[in-house]
Amino acid sequence: MRSKAKITYDELPYPTVVVVGGGFAGLELVRGLANKPYKVMLLDKQNHHCFQPLLYQVATASLGADNIAHPFRRTIGPMQNVAYRMAAVESVDPERKLVRTNIGEFSYDILVLALGSTTNFFGNRAMETEAMQLKTISQALDIRSDLLQDLEAAISKQNEEDRKRCLNFVIVGAGPTGVELAGSLAEIKRTVVLREYREMQSEMMRIVLIDSNERVLKNFSQKASDNAQKYLEELGVEIRLGERVVGGDEDRIELKDGSTLETNTVIWAAGVKGVTLPGLENDLNDRASRYEVDRTNALKGHPDIFVLGDCAVISCDPEWPHGHPQVATVAIQQGRLLVRNLIARTKGKAAELFIYKDKGSMAVIGRRKAVVDIHGRSFGGTLAWLMWMFVHVLQLVGFRNRMVVLFNWAWKYLSWKNTIRLIIRPYVRRNTVVSRPFAAHE
Repeated sequence: MRSKAKITYDELPYPTVVVVGGGFAGLELVRGLANKPYKVMLLDKQNHHCFQPLLYQVATASLGADNIAHPFRRTIGPMQNVAYRMAAVESVDPERKLVRTNIGEFSYDILVLALGSTTNFFGNRAMETEAMQLKTISQALDIRSDLLQDLEAAISKQNEEDRKRCLNFVIVGAGPTGVELAGSLAEIKRTVVLREYREMQSEMMRIVLIDSNERVLKNFSQKASDNAQKYLEELGVEIRLGERVVGGDEDRIELKDGSTLETNTVIWAAGVKGVTLPGLENDLNDRASRYEVDRTNALKGHPDIFVLGDCAVISCDPEWPHGHPQVATVAIQQGRLLVRNLIARTKGKAAELFIYKDKGSMAVIGRRKAVVDIHGRSFGGTLAWLMWMFVHVLQLVGFRNRMVVLFNWAWKYLSWKNTIRLIIRPYVRRNTVVSRPFAAHE
């Protein structure tokens, strides 16, 4: 007997769900709808999911880019009802139920926006132009190359001021990203620079962490904040709180008090804002730069458009009147809820309301130095460090990534070395004039 022909994606007789963005929320939704009575089209301008909490380790040469990324097609390959297109979404037409992209238009029955967030410069145009960011793998690789290039350049500088400028690394923003990045750079100073850059004094390398708030990790408990600051200071990080960066150029930054700090490298980690799209301006909460949704994550007035994660704000939740934090756990929980609600819709059942289950907060500062807030308790040190590693390894996509990351961490712990210190793709600053290299055959 001849086997029945397989039904292709286009032939499936199901409503079409277009998911824009393959971050934590989007990927959770796609996985949950696999082999369910929906046709799912995933749109993302990248061809991979990026595990953003470990981007700083790519930036500081502890992990390779492929250790924290996972191709979408490997994930959705076994899913008959899911397809992927590499596309940059340009606008949404809610009246015609269309999503416009750089490769064409996509019609939908249900639209899910899981756009994530982008860096918030709070109107600081100078820093928007000059500072480096850490939201994508490309940006992490730029920071890695810049860091290594500055270390190499510092050795060659004859002028002490030029050498200091190369070795001054400024991080703006003392949230989890800024704190973790500062701690990682401090460990490089104490190990790699000390042992391998012997032609210069490692103490000349300076890591400055600046924040306009009065404490680091302002959204953590006071105990966690105090522990984090103590760990950073033990590692030699210079912490400047209550200060604001108001301007600067490629050679320096300017602070609100009028002082300046000479530096070649400024990394902006001071805040994020939701990514938005043309066509849905009426649903935007301008103050939060996020889409206003109800407690099922549906846009008000658009029952077939849902917004998840960093770009959504639920201000009608009495426990979170200013919206939920822009963290992965919120995005994942909202993705899972929407899966349940879409399946319930096919059965004619009512939708559940989103209730955020706060699983705590954690940040790592260095070797056996981390802080954890969980269920009203706060602690730090080795136990917090082990918990941080366990949680982050579990959240990685793909068994291979988990094993490689564990191996790299173990090697780094035993050898005291950041393993991937390669300048493969040199970072070229905006105002740098690149000369044509001399070829031997010319």
